[in-house]
Formats: sequence, structure tokens, C-alpha cells
Amino acid sequence: MVHGHRGVKFENWARTYSCCPEMYYQPTSVEEIREVLALARQQKKRVKVVGGGHSPSDIACTDGFMIHMGKMNRLLQVDKEKKQVTVEAGILLADLHPQLDKHGLALSKLGAVSDVTAGGVIGSGTHNTGIDHGILATQVVALTLLTASGTVLECSESSNADVFQAARVHLGCLGVVLTVTLQCVPQFHLQETSFPSTLKEVLDNLDSHLKRSEYFRFLWFPHSENVSVIYQDHTTKPRSSSANWFWDYAIGFYLLEFLLWISTFLPCLVGWINRFFFWLLFNCKREHVDLSHKVFSYECRFKQHVQDWAIPREKTKEALLELKTMLEAHPKVVAHFPVEVRFTRGDDILLSPCFQRDSCYVNIIMYRPYGKDVPRLDYWVAYETIMKKVGGRPHWAKAHNCTRSDFENMYPAFPKFCAIREKLDPTGMFLNAYLEKVFY
Repeated sequence: MVHGHRGVKFENWARTYSCCPEMYYQPTSVEEIREVLALARQQKKRVKVVGGGHSPSDIACTDGFMIHMGKMNRLLQVDKEKKQVTVEAGILLADLHPQLDKHGLALSKLGAVSDVTAGGVIGSGTHNTGIDHGILATQVVALTLLTASGTVLECSESSNADVFQAARVHLGCLGVVLTVTLQCVPQFHLQETSFPSTLKEVLDNLDSHLKRSEYFRFLWFPHSENVSVIYQDHTTKPRSSSANWFWDYAIGFYLLEFLLWISTFLPCLVGWINRFFFWLLFNCKREHVDLSHKVFSYECRFKQHVQDWAIPREKTKEALLELKTMLEAHPKVVAHFPVEVRFTRGDDILLSPCFQRDSCYVNIIMYRPYGKDVPRLDYWVAYETIMKKVGGRPHWAKAHNCTRSDFENMYPAFPKFCAIREKLDPTGMFLNAYLEKVFY
């Protein structure tokens, strides 16, 4: 018998959204999840499954039943020959990495954060960068899904293929993902090289940068021409680190947070802060080598509001120049650094922001120094307007103001996904306020 808790408050990592579910469950087995779903059907309650709670939007919030998957976190099977692993959906990637290390395996791509669950990281369409690499969900070769009626579906290219095509980016609305089978690669080291450049240079030579490095991205410092170019590539070199507590923490964290807090009273300081930190931390070449998952992952420093849209790759230059022009034309609109620009290969997952097109992700950020909210609305609206104009699609885990009519225009396969969702969850058990804006 599964026991729920009342009075539990859920808050996402960024502390941008919180909720108080009526009942909070931490099941340890499929049978216990089935009990929760049976109770929800009986009492006509809604159910939300939550993993690491890292999404900066309200996609995980509910006032109904919440199922936290943290206790279903085992590595179930390793297929050495196929280099595939099957895991319970509640496993944190941070806990999976050392287990893969033991077997000489790794994931070929990861997001910046590993305190996320296998089920959640695919469900929200998390991505990294590299023109030969799709979003993280493209590594999924099979998954099992517990539907609203209590049926378990085995999904892969050869079994329930339609559901599989939808469920790899599932938004938590198709059922409870129980297990995920991931395609791995042999363990590898990455060399990360970062060096300074300018926005003009990078945009004028984008194709050569994309070809030169397997995992290429760049950071643009708004209110300036400054760019930090980051190459990450396979290497056989031994581990070496350029990390330094003084520069990374004393300066890159504590001093930055303090200066951004002061800038909430004097917004005109933001441009200076962006240029100062570029000069201080990003103005020379840096290299380090480590296991792939240690190079892919980095700390998000402190709480923040984030937007991240995928646009057609060929629109990269147009969109960034327009964002720069907008900031120059409106000196009162301030933008924190960095604007992070990454590139991803197209795929065939129904609600993947990279569905049927190679994409560029433009990620903007406004930090919340000491938890304080910073005015961001003008920046957000101007950014969204540009992203929509060039055919963008928002990251599902991040904040956005889109509604069903927007998604119908953005996603050719939107009606197909809706039909699958309505078939698997006819009463809308797995919906919440965020998802109602998407589907109604």
C-alpha cells in the first residue's frame, strides 16, 4: 500500500514556481504507481509526475496528486554488446554517470545539468550542442509507459512506434514513464577549448566553426561585441583542469551576484558588468580535459529566469543581429550575460523543437541575485517577438507565452500528438495549468 503525504510544498530549482499538491507520493514500484492512478481515477484527481524539478517553468506543478520518481532510480540492465542501458525513469543522470563509467560507457550528449532524471530530461526536450547530435531524447531506443488506465506499453521503433515517436518528448502528459533504454557510446574524454572572439566574426564564419568542432557553442555578452567561443572535442589527452576556486567562485559567483544585485538599483551598470566580466574571465584562451560527463556538466551558479527557443539554423545570424539592434535601440532594456547559442540536428520526434529541421538554440537569461526578481518583461517580449518572426519553437521546460494556436503553427505533427494524448489519457488525468495552455 502506497502512503501519500499532505502539506508538502513543491518548488522548482529556480524558485520561479511552487505548488502545494493535495497528496505527494514517492512510490517504489509500478504496483504503487498503479494504486495512485486507481485512486486518482476514483476521486477524479489529476496526477503530475515530477523528477529533479529543474524546469524553470510551471510544467511540473499541480494541485492534485504529485508522484515524485526519486525512489525508482536503479540501473536495471547493461547490454555490453549493443552498448545500451535500461534505467528506471527516476534515476538522476548524476547518479547514472559513475555507473556507466564502471562499464566503460557514456552518453554521447548531455545537457548542462545532471541533477535531472532520465524520464524528465527526455520529456522536456533537453538538448546540448553539435550539428551531428540531436536532442538528448534521440538517444532513447525504447521506453515503457504506464497509461492512465493502468496499462503498461512497451514502446520502441518496432513496438507501439506511434506512441514511441510521441513519448520521447512526452511533456509528462501521456502517462508515467517507468523505464528508459538509452543508446550509449564507449567512454570518452573531451577537451574543452574556449577563446575570445566577436559576434561579427562568429556569425560571418559560422559554418567553419560548426565544422571545426564536434560540440561547438558560443556565448555572446549583450551590450557588447564580445563572444566566448567554446569547442569541445574527443581527445586522448590526460585529464587537466583550468578550474580555479578564486576565479570561478570568489569572482565568477560571489562578486557577480553582488554586482548584479547593485545593478537592480542602477540598471545602467549591466552593460559595464557584462564587459567587465568578459575582460576578467573570458578574454584569454583556456583549455581543460576530463571525462565527457564532467565537461558537459557545469554549475548554473544561482537562481535565474531563462528562455530558450530553437530556430531554423539558417536564421542564426538574422535573429542575433536583430536582438543586438533591439538592445541598442532601447538602452533601458538590460540583458544579463551570456546569450548562449547552441546547434542541434533535426529529428522525427513529434514535439521536439528540432522536428524535421536542423536548429539553433538561442538561450537568454536574467539572474535573480540573492533571490531578487529583476525586471525582464521588455527583454522577454522583444526576444519572443524575434524568435516567433524567424519561425522559432520554445524549449518546453522554459518559460514562454505560447498557446495552442501557436503550437499548431509551429509543429506540423501537433494534431498527431494530440490524437495520441487523447487516446492514452481521455480524461486529462495528466494535465495541469501549463499543459492546458498547450492543448486547449
